[in-house]
Amino acid sequence: MGIMSGKRGLIVGIANDHSAAYAIAESLLKEGAECLFTHLPGEKMQRRVARSVEQLGVANPWLAQLDAGSDADLDAVFARIGAEFGTIDFLVHSIAFADKDWLKEGVFAQTPRHVFTQAMDISAYTYVAMANRASALMPSGGAMIALSYYGSEKAVPGYNVMGVAKAALESSMRYLAMELGPRNIRVNTISAGPMRTLSAMAVGGFSDILGWVEKKAPLRRNIDGSDVGGAALWLLSDLSRGVTGQNVYVDSGYSIVGL
Repeated sequence: MGIMSGKRGLIVGIANDHSAAYAIAESLLKEGAECLFTHLPGEKMQRRVARSVEQLGVANPWLAQLDAGSDADLDAVFARIGAEFGTIDFLVHSIAFADKDWLKEGVFAQTPRHVFTQAMDISAYTYVAMANRASALMPSGGAMIALSYYGSEKAVPGYNVMGVAKAALESSMRYLAMELGPRNIRVNTISAGPMRTLSAMAVGGFSDILGWVEKKAPLRRNIDGSDVGGAALWLLSDLSRGVTGQNVYVDSGYSIVGL
C-alpha cells in the first residue's frame, strides 16, 4: 500500500518524458495514485502524451484534450471527470507559456501587451481557473500544486515576462490557499531549479544558468525530475497535511545563497 493509494487526481502538463509533470506522475503512480491526464489539442499531441504515460506503466490512460486558454475546454475536462469519477483528491498544474522571442536579454521593456497578457493567462490565471473547478470535485478536501521558478522574485536575465507571470502564480496560490483552506483543500507551489525541459530551453542563456547553479548552489548540482517528483508527492500526500500557502524550493539550495 503506497501513501497515495485510494487517491485520484488530474495532472496537467505532460509534453514528453522530460517534463516535470512526467516526473511528478511517476512518483505518484509508484505510491498507488490513480492519475488522469490532459493533452494539448490535436491527435499528434494526444499520441505523444499517451506514449509518455504508457512508459510509466499506465495502460489505456485517461486522457482529455485541454487548451488551457479556453474556458470551454476547462469546463469540459472537469465536467467529464465529475461525470466519470465523481471526485478527485489532487491537482497538478505544470504548464506555462510565453512567446520565446521575448525570453532573451534586453527586450523586457519592449514586451507587447498581447505577449504579456498571454503569459499571465496561461502561466498564472489557469491555476486559479483549474483550482476553482477542481475544488468543486473535492468535497472531503484535497491538495493542489503548481510549478514555479526563482525568476518570480529575482530578476533572471532572459526570463523576463515569465518571471512576472510566475510571481502572479505564487501570489494567486496564497489567495487560493486562504480561500480554500476552510474546505480542507491545500494549495502550494514548488519553486523548482532549472531543468532541461522543452519550456526551459526556450529561455535565452539557459545553459549558462545551469552552469551557474552547479557552481554556486549548496549541493553543487542541478536538480532532476525525481527531486521535483519527490517534493510533489509529499505536498500532495497526507504527510504534508499541515502545509498550505507555501512556495517550496527544490533547487539544490540555490535560493539561499547571496552572491
